[in-house]
Amino acid sequence: MRLKKVIFFFLIMFFIKNPTSANYNKSFYDLKINSIDGELINLSSYKDKVVLLVNVASYCGFTKQYEDLQVLWETYKDKGLIVMGVPSKSFNQEKETNEEVKKFCEVNFNINFPLTSIYDVKGKNSHEIYKWAKENYGNSAVPKWNFHKILIGSDGKIIDTFAPFTNPMSKKVISQIEKSLN
Repeated sequence: MRLKKVIFFFLIMFFIKNPTSANYNKSFYDLKINSIDGELINLSSYKDKVVLLVNVASYCGFTKQYEDLQVLWETYKDKGLIVMGVPSKSFNQEKETNEEVKKFCEVNFNINFPLTSIYDVKGKNSHEIYKWAKENYGNSAVPKWNFHKILIGSDGKIIDTFAPFTNPMSKKVISQIEKSLN
């Protein structure tokens, strides 16, 4: 019985995170999103860059990760990394307006990496980016909580995802970023 459970677990893991089966009718760089200032960001402007997409929130227990996301941005932006924060109310832990989010990030964490407008990141009302991620990478691309991370390669395809409790400066994340930048 125990062997059956182990086999079942591995089969489930195979189907949950199997990026090789993705069709990718669109790449990440074919999509668009509004900045926190309301300007349209055509993601094709990040073509050939590696992007760490993170759904963020002001009132989350992981909010201190903003500090490490800023360090990551400052360390790797000249090497081709874009850190992009997507404020989200999907978990009821975000401020009400883009202006409040922007002020919070600038005052408390001195954030200067790109932030988007507030969006849903899961469910039927999620932003097109998150629908694209789920369609092409499976359920592991769907945020289970705030500060879920999606690493997108310079080819516009998802490389890996990281749970909210995985710190942006962890060996696991840094290793994947450095590998992707080379």
